[in-house]
Amino acid sequence: MKARFLAAQGWFTTSRGALIALFSLFAALRAAAILLDVVPSSDADWYYLRAAMLAEGLGYIGNHGLPTAYWPPGWPLALSAAFRALGTSIVTVGLFNLASAVVAAWLTYDLARRLFGSELGARLALLLLAVYPNSILYVPLALTEVFYTTLLLAGCWLLIARKGAARLVFAGFVFGVATLVKAQTLVVVPLVCLIGLLRDDQIVRRTPGVIARGAFIIACAALVVAPWTIRNHSAMGAWIPVSTNGGITLLTGNNDSARGGFTPDDALVKTLDARKGLSEMEYDAEASRLGKEWIKAHPAQFMKLMPMKLFRLWGPDGEGQWAYETDSAGYRAAPWAFTLLRAANQLWYFALLGLFAVAAVLMIRQRRSAGERVIDWWLLPYGIALYPSAIAMVFSGQSRFHYPVMPFVCMAAGWVLAVGLERHASRKA
Repeated sequence: MKARFLAAQGWFTTSRGALIALFSLFAALRAAAILLDVVPSSDADWYYLRAAMLAEGLGYIGNHGLPTAYWPPGWPLALSAAFRALGTSIVTVGLFNLASAVVAAWLTYDLARRLFGSELGARLALLLLAVYPNSILYVPLALTEVFYTTLLLAGCWLLIARKGAARLVFAGFVFGVATLVKAQTLVVVPLVCLIGLLRDDQIVRRTPGVIARGAFIIACAALVVAPWTIRNHSAMGAWIPVSTNGGITLLTGNNDSARGGFTPDDALVKTLDARKGLSEMEYDAEASRLGKEWIKAHPAQFMKLMPMKLFRLWGPDGEGQWAYETDSAGYRAAPWAFTLLRAANQLWYFALLGLFAVAAVLMIRQRRSAGERVIDWWLLPYGIALYPSAIAMVFSGQSRFHYPVMPFVCMAAGWVLAVGLERHASRKA
């Protein structure tokens, strides 16, 4: 038994066949999800319709038929290119997301090797992500998360895994596109630069160069975003850098009945319903004004809501499945199966978060014991987890926002499992 265990671990860690099997499993589960009948709803419906309009050459217009910047255009623009090539359908959405997810899988694997220095840990990270139900069920959905996560991983990979000036240009381009999908993305650039600076002994000497490189990346990203900003000024007469959709999120997380998520009270709904003649941008601006006024009038309650918002962000998981439960033939045929899947996914998610927490403690102990600098690239997943947490505490907690962090969580979780397996193998040997 000892010999078999060691042989199996050795095959999994070093064999090319094992790696191919992992990627095949990852892709096959997500390809199967495309076969499920799911109808775009809520945010997915907005993005799907915008992409369809762009594919038809109608421009980026709102429900009132006027040019809008209500939500960032990056995802609809990318999806519209797929619609032009393959036709406007949910299947096209699934195929585009499947391609993005496979790229994200490779980036997760390679980043895990570089951040945690373990081939076994990287392969286990890929396995953990491959069978994660929420990650699988997102693929057919016309939401930003799959595409955005790939961009986020790619930007980090370019800065960590590549060398030379060209990678700064490519990273700026990737982060610029990612900013057009989620406007807050550029905070990741200073985070990566800071970790890269502090992991080195020569901090003072390297600081000007690191600042210059960070500024160059952000400048390249700004050049990618600039045409959209100019378009907004030309079409709407206002300097809107990316989008104006923060007002609703701010208000629904900060009102008299808020519990950390989208829970506006009846009076608030009536107040906004009275303004339904407004365009999406005007509606959002009014929501932003009401949200800011509420925060100014209730500073203590605003502070009390922060822990609830964090729980709404990190507590529940499985929002990919909820879209199927809204309207899909699969759910109508076997609702009990979806109930079991939701329970299994939540347990899997909690296990990943638990391993994520253990990884930080174990890594700090190991590095201190070895006399190594504690700050290194392994901290990146925790920094990536920090920025949606900070945003959620101000606006509102939505479990959707932790989706891009989960590949990084799997990297740390895979490393913890690898440490345990290697110690077990050592004892057996």
